[in-house]
Amino acid sequence: MQPPFETINRKPSRRLGVLAMVGIALLQLASEYLGTRDAARFFSKLMALSIGLPLLIAGGFAAFRRVSPRGPSAVGPLFVGALTTGVVFALLLLATRALTASLIMPRPGLEAWGHGDVLRVGFALGLTHFGVWALAFVFPGVAEDLRVRALEAQQLRTQAELARLRSHLEPHFLLNTLNAIAGLVTEDPRKARQLIGTLGDLLRDSAEPEGEMQMLDAQIEWLRRYAQILEERHAGHLVFRWEISRGTRRALLPRLLLQPLVENAVKHGALMRAGGGQIVVRTELADGGRLICTVEDNGPGVAARPTRPGAFGLLSVRSRLSLRYSDAAWLRIESSAAGTRSIVEMPLEQGSTS
Repeated sequence: MQPPFETINRKPSRRLGVLAMVGIALLQLASEYLGTRDAARFFSKLMALSIGLPLLIAGGFAAFRRVSPRGPSAVGPLFVGALTTGVVFALLLLATRALTASLIMPRPGLEAWGHGDVLRVGFALGLTHFGVWALAFVFPGVAEDLRVRALEAQQLRTQAELARLRSHLEPHFLLNTLNAIAGLVTEDPRKARQLIGTLGDLLRDSAEPEGEMQMLDAQIEWLRRYAQILEERHAGHLVFRWEISRGTRRALLPRLLLQPLVENAVKHGALMRAGGGQIVVRTELADGGRLICTVEDNGPGVAARPTRPGAFGLLSVRSRLSLRYSDAAWLRIESSAAGTRSIVEMPLEQGSTS
């Protein structure tokens, strides 16, 4: 991340800031002259500003170019800069006032300035224009730096929350899968050994450090292996069907996002149907660049009520969608006596084939 004060080196913003400072100085001089008609004061301030403003701009750039104060640490450099600018402008105005007083007669009836008055006005003039310089060049950089840091902090919080969800989800999935295999150890040891090998493949894929996002094609392949374990465990009572649109295969979605939906459809849907049930996993593209993933079962349906606190699977899906997409993605549950559908809709992100 670049230091915020590097923004003062960007030519468009630098030119705009310089023009703003010069324009404010000219407006200040014009309003004072129109109010007092004192040519001596006008020209003394004009000369002081003509010398002081270039010194302030050049000196400010040189002093702050390598400085990146944030928060309370910005007070020290800015205080020193303001004090220095005030002193320089006070001395400049004292010198230019003495020069113009010898060349231009003051307007009759105006109160004469003493040295103390000149120094006081010059110091205030310096502080004013240092404040304008800081508003034009320093504070935009600080604001940008704070904005970037806030975004970085939010990203870190999001990553930590996603890691926490996955740390809960993966042991949850592993325990349920081991329970499914345990039922086959005595019934069919050979089949149990085969499923343990399939579980090893699943765990290997889950442990790969590929980041939070995963291509849908890879996630569906992972789910097929998971479904194989469930079909073998509940042979004759559970069947999976896959309707994967070709246009969705390269879409990106959070890793293991659909696994809790499949698990819920099996446990609370298909296996609750007398004589066995069916799970359909469907993906499709919607208008407006949206990806829709549906996990459907033909179970007896579920009651229309808020997600219970212990339903970690559904809560994790909603949390991960919210963290990744904010309000642009959602999970919707549709249930009736004919079955239940869990529908995830999210913005379409395409992965690379390389």
